[in-house]
Amino acid sequence: MAKPGEERGPGRRLHGAIAHRLGTDILSGKYAPGDVLSGEVAFAEELQVSRSAYREAIQVLTAKGLVASRPKAGTRVLPRERWNLLDPEVLGWAFAGEPDIEFVRSLFELRAIVEPAAARLAAQRRDKADLKIMKTALADMRRHTLTTEAGRAADRDFHNAILHATGNQALMVLSASISAAVNWTTQFKQRARALPRNPIPDHVRVYDAIVSGDGDGAAEAMNSLIDLALEDTRSAMAG
Repeated sequence: MAKPGEERGPGRRLHGAIAHRLGTDILSGKYAPGDVLSGEVAFAEELQVSRSAYREAIQVLTAKGLVASRPKAGTRVLPRERWNLLDPEVLGWAFAGEPDIEFVRSLFELRAIVEPAAARLAAQRRDKADLKIMKTALADMRRHTLTTEAGRAADRDFHNAILHATGNQALMVLSASISAAVNWTTQFKQRARALPRNPIPDHVRVYDAIVSGDGDGAAEAMNSLIDLALEDTRSAMAG
């Protein structure tokens, strides 16, 4: 166990590691809404960390809507509807354990609402710089494959580029959340076995429609990409 105040891993402070542990426990259901977490003294002694590091971790969880602390009442897990489930770090905590199929489905439903519409706008508004980023991302996905971090980073770049190409600032704000959802579901599908099929051609169809300025085709291709990704994820969870 790291000493109080030490960093854990590259650039991660100790309170970040504590927040990760608690966040993962909450998202996995170890702590349910309404549960009161162990007091800072007991927790600090259990992990042999400083009380200040624990308090900083609780501040992180509070900012993400997972818990609330009150004098004498302690730190209580908030109802799930209060959680900032689109926070990229919270998404990471959800997939650190075994994510609930309903939660996974909700992420794909969000993507199915946002990304086809974004692809339609991107086909109408994209410029040469946007297309270059998408094309480079596709090339990197082919070269590295989605089994590697480099390939998954390229996948995130592809989806980010589409949201950016809409020119819609509200949609751009969602890019970090959409990217995190794409990343974690892709990694999850590969936990127990290889991807059941190569999803890159699905991305190429989206790109080709955007290049040609075909908004309807881009939306349809993106919708198909998301449906197939959900099917693959369900298969991974069933296996």
